[in-house]
Amino acid sequence: MTFHAIIVAGGSGSRSGGKKQWMLLGGRPVLDWSIAAFEEAGAAQIVVVVPDEDISQAESAYGDRATFVAGGTDRAQSVRNGLSALRGDPNDAVLIHDAARPLLKLHHINALLAELETKPAAILALPVTDSLKRGDQNRIVESPPRDNLWRAQTPQAFRLHDIRRAYDRWPTNDTPTDEAMVAAHAGINVTLVEGDIRLHKLTYLSDFAFLDALINSDKPMKQMRIGQGFDAHRWGDGQSVWLCGVEIPHNKTLIGHSDADAGLHALTDALLGAASLGDIGDHFPPTDPQWKGASSDLFLQHAANLIRQHGGEIVNVDVTLICENPKIKPHREAMRQRVAAILAIDLDRVSVKATTTEKMGFTGREEGLAAQAVCAIML
Repeated sequence: MTFHAIIVAGGSGSRSGGKKQWMLLGGRPVLDWSIAAFEEAGAAQIVVVVPDEDISQAESAYGDRATFVAGGTDRAQSVRNGLSALRGDPNDAVLIHDAARPLLKLHHINALLAELETKPAAILALPVTDSLKRGDQNRIVESPPRDNLWRAQTPQAFRLHDIRRAYDRWPTNDTPTDEAMVAAHAGINVTLVEGDIRLHKLTYLSDFAFLDALINSDKPMKQMRIGQGFDAHRWGDGQSVWLCGVEIPHNKTLIGHSDADAGLHALTDALLGAASLGDIGDHFPPTDPQWKGASSDLFLQHAANLIRQHGGEIVNVDVTLICENPKIKPHREAMRQRVAAILAIDLDRVSVKATTTEKMGFTGREEGLAAQAVCAIML
């Protein structure tokens, strides 16, 4: 069955201390989990709804894997925006999912698609097992029965034309809690499919610890791995040089097939080496014309993504630039911030420093610049 996916990731994260979609879970951004799950399941199109100000960041990280659209003033409008971006056949299936439920698996998706073979709509849900209380401030005023009560989860699955028609019929002055509510209002029967505690929703910061524990319970014991990298480039005529992702005014530039950012090249090799994934030349051959003049940000981000796809986590990185000039210290903090952003790790996990060779060797004679990098990863 052809199906599409909408991932709603438009929240502000006021209760979790930050935008959940960009926070790390198991060493990966929360959003990455859902995109990867729908990719594995074979979604024809993945549309991700994010805050308007996050579209550039999202496209930079995942632009080759998903389509990004701006969210609305509430969740319902965000879903509408996502539906508008889909280009599928009206009879195709669409699964609408919250990025805040990141531990989505292939069997969850397949269970919903199987129901859609014979049913108009289906959602994942868990039966309520706790006693329910209705309160007036801190006082219990009612204990409603929990029989036949379910906790709705996502994804929620529909035919594309059905859910679009249902939203068209939804009252404009009312706000639905989920798509199942919109579908039911339009007369669409929604089937309950048993959900999974692993689809627990990230709401508070403490929820991250809970899901991390679930992730770790499924994994073999990780080991610490160390990687090291080295790179050097000749100086040539120019007016600036790229080092650790930052352009520095200088009377020379480094010569190379890409932008010759020796710091990022060394760090890319260190990460690939730590994960036993070859070296930068294996992934970005200097004989390939598509990488001529390319930004080395792409190389470093590729290495980081590969590590996460293999279930790894970047613990820390340390880059040393070896040169007489330019002076690195005035730009060091900007370099740290840029490397942290490319790798999607905390700033305190990034070190950038510089040294000279006391006028000895090719760096001392200012014939070129060298860089070495060390990293630690858990894999």
